[in-house]
Order: sequence, then C-alpha cells, then structure tokens
Amino acid sequence: MTHRIVIVGGGAGGLELATRLGNSLGKRGKAQITLIDANLTHIWKPLLHEVAAGSLNTSDDELNYLAQAKWNHFEFQLGRMCGLDREAKSVQLEALQDENGNELVASRSISYDSLVIAVGSTTNDFGTPGAKDNCIFLDTRAQAERFHRKLLRHYMRSHAQQDTQQSIKVAIIGAGATGVELSAELHHAARELKAYGFKGIEPEDLRITLVEASPRVLPALPDRIAGPVTATLRRLGVTVLTGSAVSEVTPEGLKLQNGQEIPATIKVWAAGIRAPRFLAGIGGLESNRLNQLMVKPTLQTTLDEHIYALGDCAACALHDNPERFVPPRAQAAHQMASLLAKSFKAKLAGKALPEFRYRDYGSLISLSSFSAVGNLMGNLTGDVMLEGRMARWFYVSLYRLHQAALFGWFRTLLLMASDRLGRSTEPRLKLH
Repeated sequence: MTHRIVIVGGGAGGLELATRLGNSLGKRGKAQITLIDANLTHIWKPLLHEVAAGSLNTSDDELNYLAQAKWNHFEFQLGRMCGLDREAKSVQLEALQDENGNELVASRSISYDSLVIAVGSTTNDFGTPGAKDNCIFLDTRAQAERFHRKLLRHYMRSHAQQDTQQSIKVAIIGAGATGVELSAELHHAARELKAYGFKGIEPEDLRITLVEASPRVLPALPDRIAGPVTATLRRLGVTVLTGSAVSEVTPEGLKLQNGQEIPATIKVWAAGIRAPRFLAGIGGLESNRLNQLMVKPTLQTTLDEHIYALGDCAACALHDNPERFVPPRAQAAHQMASLLAKSFKAKLAGKALPEFRYRDYGSLISLSSFSAVGNLMGNLTGDVMLEGRMARWFYVSLYRLHQAALFGWFRTLLLMASDRLGRSTEPRLKLH
C-alpha cells in the first residue's frame, strides 16, 4: 500500500514540503501526499504588513492550493483540523460552512501513515484586557485586508468632507519585525494616498505610535540593527515608546502600565506569538505553554514517531543550546521543510532519519521604500551588517527564494518580469 503522508497547514513550511514531496515521492508513486488547509489560497505571511498598508495586492501574489497540487503531484483538501486520533491514525476536520452558516461538507476524518503538523502560529495577546475585542491582528490575509479597508474608509470619509482637516491615530503594540515594518509601510501609504489625490488627511496627519514593552525595538535582534531602525522610524514621524507595557485596550485607545493613555482610532496587536490553541495536548501529544508541540531533533513529536511538526508550531531545541528553541522565523520553517523532504525519502528507504540543525543566516527588516536594515551570517561572509539599498535587495530576494521553492527558478523569473511590467499599468497602492 502506498505510504500516506498528510500535511496540515499550507504556510511557508507546509506548502514547500508538500511541493517537494509531490515532485519526488508523489510523482513516482512512492507516496500519496495530501495537504490540508483552511483556505483555498496561500500568501507568504511576512508580506501581510504590506497587504494591510495596501502596498501589496493579494490577488496578484496569492497562490491557489488546488493549482499548486495539480502541478506538483499532491492532493489538496480544504478543511480545518480540530482533532487527532493517534490510535486510528486519522485527522479530524471541522464541518465546512458557507457565509450564512449553512453546512456545505460534514465533519470528516483523513487517514495517514505519517502526519506533519505545520499550522504556524497566531498572535499572543497575553490575556491583555480588551485586546481581543478592540485590536486588529495580522495573522491572516483576511485580517490584513480588514485593516486596509478600515484605513481606506477613514481616507474616503475625509476626502468627501474636504473642508474638514482630520487625523488618523494608529497604535501598534509590539515593535518586533511586524510592528516595525507596518509602521514604515503605513507612512509610505500616507504619501502615496496623498499623491493619488486624497484630501483632508495630510501624510503628517497619519499619526503612528509604536509601543514596545522591552527596552528597545526589535528585542529579538542585535542592538546594532535596532539603533538605525529606531532612528529611521523617528525621522519618519513615528512615535516610538519602549519600556511601555500595555495594561488595557479600550475602544478609545491604549492604557499603559505607567498610567499613560494613548488615544488611537485603529489598534493593531503585533506582540508575541503562540501556536493555535487546539494544539495544546492534542491527541495526548506533549506541548509547551505556547501550545507548541515538543519535537525531537528528527522533528518527530516526542510521544509519537509517526507525527512530525515543523515551523512556528514546533518546539525544537537548538543543537548547540538545548535550553533554547529554534526561533519562529520563515527561514527556520524553510530549513525544516527541506530536512523533512529528505527524511521521508530516508524513511521509505528504511534508513535512519537526519537530525535538524538550525542555521541562522541573519535577519532583515524592511522600512518600506525608505530603507532596510539587517545582518547576513554565513561561513563565507561572517556577520555582515547591511543597510539601505543593498539590504532592501536582499530582503526582496527572500520572497523570491520562497517562490523558487514553490515554482522553480524559470517560473519565478517570469513572475519577476510580470511584476515589473505591472508597475507601469497599476497604481502603486491598492485603492479599494
């Protein structure tokens, strides 16, 4: 019987793994590959801040799972995982409903011989009062598009009442990569909206406050990156508040633990991550306080050798520091997907599974069209600081590498040419 590999989650890691396995094992009939996701299309999660600001039109950059499956010899199933039966080796999926709540497909189960859980992460609001009800999160395309629509509505209203000067106050909680990049992208969007004729709100009237509980922005990255980023944000007019923990979010704004209140029309929570709640103890598997599944160096879960986890939802100890875990980054998910593609070939051949060793190739932060900052790490380059146009070029290349993993280099080059041609016929900002 053909070995059944089921992958739950079509994010960067899960989709890359399904594509690799489909083109190696699936194409040759050595395994049956099934990818499950709750959406019909994929967009690279690091781009969601651009979707929110309107700099990226999702209809141009989204990938259709069904088409990708057809081209790469795997099967796609639309569904959301809600349970796991380890004894029966099956994944339970929720019933599918339409926009009116009518059931389209009843709840069902999908059997596996090997299961890979790659459901990523969601934003962690740490139980802050009012955060869930009053903040927009940027975990999904739908949430990013909701932010964009809300921002545009303010501009449309002001444009229709041109005799009234208005302002928009945006508060972003969390000065990690998402919060920092969104701040800069929104400032760029304000300039573009002005250029397209929106009146009533000048670029300086989009008042952005970036709030971070840690002593500096980008707390997970080196100090030498945080310094230039902070200087650029402040030069753009972004108010940066560090060492400022949020105690409550209200419809009117933020309340900080130091007693300060920040008025805000739009609130975005971009601080912290955790794996989806349903993973906590699912099927009796071992998980940590962030709902991540504990895995061995082979990426097999600690209590079931037939179940693997990769990406943000996996708690994998660093090989050189077992007290710390692999950071939740796109490059880690990519490396894990590459390892598991080799692992399943070895497994079907009866060979020992390779162990995962995370290699940090550095970090890059985009400040929209204004700048980019980061460091590259490698055996040949050492630790090299990048800033400006060169850093921006490397930042863009990360997305192209993701596309190459999914489409191959020839089609990726065609996509690059298409993107360049499209710039001359489309607005630089999504205006709807």
